[in-house]
Amino acid sequence: MKRKERKGLIIVHTGDGKGKTTAALGIALRAVGHDLRVLIVQFIKGAWHSGEVRAAKRLSPNLQIVPMGQGFLRSEEEKHAARNRQLIRQAWEFARSHILAGSYDVIVLDEVNYVISYGLLSVEEVVHLIREKPAGLHLILTGRNAHPAVIDEADLVTEMREIKHPFKNGLMGQRGIEF
Repeated sequence: MKRKERKGLIIVHTGDGKGKTTAALGIALRAVGHDLRVLIVQFIKGAWHSGEVRAAKRLSPNLQIVPMGQGFLRSEEEKHAARNRQLIRQAWEFARSHILAGSYDVIVLDEVNYVISYGLLSVEEVVHLIREKPAGLHLILTGRNAHPAVIDEADLVTEMREIKHPFKNGLMGQRGIEF
């Protein structure tokens, strides 16, 4: 059987369970181990100091994580506030420019599926960019509620399903595990 040329995959991590970003980080770590350049653009996570951002600094320049959002959005008002819309648009333009520039081997659009489902970014824009990306670029889209049009474009879709979660027993997020 003849081996095919490298094809940049479209990978979607979605579902209501934990692990979507973590799975993307696992791919990023593996890619860096093979000397690939990785960019992770975080659409919602704000400038709080997560373990993955700290670790990325140690793996720079091969791994860059850029948090561009205002932080977790809890209400409809927060989701649609003018400041949040502006930050989402900036994150989108930043991600889009890096995707089209072809300077990375893997780009993660972290929590972009939320942004689409909140109506802050059109699915048409995302699908158009997926189709326009360089052929060798691996593109990973994370977040709940992946749009069917994004799923249709994907080569690999994984749905995380919650079975049990410590938050339901009153445990707060654990440093090094949740952030």
